Amino acid sequence: MLWPMLAIALGFLGLAVLAVPAARVFLEVRRLSAQVAEASRRVTEAAGDLERAASDLAGAGRAASR
Repeated sequence: MLWPMLAIALGFLGLAVLAVPAARVFLEVRRLSAQVAEASRRVTEAAGDLERAASDLAGAGRAASR
């Protein structure tokens, strides 16, 4: 009866040891996903600014050529 209980205890300790890095990985993934979302928002905003600037420049070019 000692060996099965020892095996169960060691299995539980192994899972507990693995849970600590898994929790750290989970938190880092959440942090990374927040950074990716922020970068994506900033890229989208910059693309919109670039599109507006290009259309203003095209309008100015058409007005100058008339």
